[in-house]
Amino acid sequence: MMRPFNFLLLLLIFTAGCKQKTNAPGVAATVQVKTVDHKKALCCESNIPSRFASLQTAVLAAPGINNEANKTHAGMVWIKPGTFLMGGDNKQAADDEYPKHKVTVGGFWMDITTVTNAQFAKFVKATGYITTAERKPDWNQLKKQLPPGTPKPDDSVLVAASLVFDPPKQAVDLNDYTQWWAWKKGANWKHPHGHDSSIKGKDNYPVVHVSWYDAVAYCKWAGKRLPTEAEWEWAARGGLQNKIYPWGDEPVDAGKPKANTWQGHFPDHNTVKDKFYGLAPVASFAPNGYGLYDMAGNVWEWCADYYNNTYYQTISSPAGVKDPKGPANSYDPDEPYAKKRVIRGGSFLCNESYCTGYRVSRRMKSTEDSGMEHLGFRCVQD
Repeated sequence: MMRPFNFLLLLLIFTAGCKQKTNAPGVAATVQVKTVDHKKALCCESNIPSRFASLQTAVLAAPGINNEANKTHAGMVWIKPGTFLMGGDNKQAADDEYPKHKVTVGGFWMDITTVTNAQFAKFVKATGYITTAERKPDWNQLKKQLPPGTPKPDDSVLVAASLVFDPPKQAVDLNDYTQWWAWKKGANWKHPHGHDSSIKGKDNYPVVHVSWYDAVAYCKWAGKRLPTEAEWEWAARGGLQNKIYPWGDEPVDAGKPKANTWQGHFPDHNTVKDKFYGLAPVASFAPNGYGLYDMAGNVWEWCADYYNNTYYQTISSPAGVKDPKGPANSYDPDEPYAKKRVIRGGSFLCNESYCTGYRVSRRMKSTEDSGMEHLGFRCVQD
């Protein structure tokens, strides 16, 4: 598996144009093939240490609750309480999906879809909220999350930006995710591919480039909250027991399209069998057994919990655990200085050859300030 990049290296690589993703005309591509650990593939996370640590307290002072939204469960579905076995269901499962353990969750309301551009726009209009991706990184905060002695990058690269999928024209080394991610100045929820892009006509698409802080702020305004990791997995399973996907065990590429994922050779060729190259409008595919759309594919979804790679080991017991809230602290052995939260569900970039994020037990993680083209959220309510 490739070694994760720290934030400085990402900035230098993504903004200095040194990736050389395409070849000169007439020059054939030569790719050195390396073994990729599919269980630890990092295609779906940014590996960027927190750059806005000071925002953690700012979220608590986010704009007040939207009382009208808080009076109704419109656009939500009731998820009944129950007990299930949480964790890995097949040989694709990674170490942090084990041990499979007994979990009981109480009932809750959950958004039928991820939060859309139209919904997020109402929040911003009502509150004047500015997202993380729209803010310039603060080096004094950033360096606290980096290994000691990390040099400061040039000010020209410390700009408001976010990560955008930038596909190569040929096969690339799958151990180097900078071959398909670009650190794009001006990319944010309103401009998902940079300054020259917009979300006009895409009100019903999932809002993306939102950090964990942004998602929490929206939830507070809406009188809701982010789901715990346990709530998310219980809901994603849709009443099915010990199945690999929200729809059962049928492989993602078998039969008719069941989710917005990547078909073909990742990341240079998508056959678009599911009719979508990038993001799809919410609810473009059949819902799961609880009536929830897009619990697999389209965009990753923020959860409330900190990520810790050994968390399941600490809570597993024969008696089970009720309503787990996640570990007290974040820890990712690949980036021990970074504070991360759990993300779930996979995205339009996930595929069988590299990232199986659409499995209901698949755990991913990202730093709280991360903004990416395939990362959104949905809310729950008690």
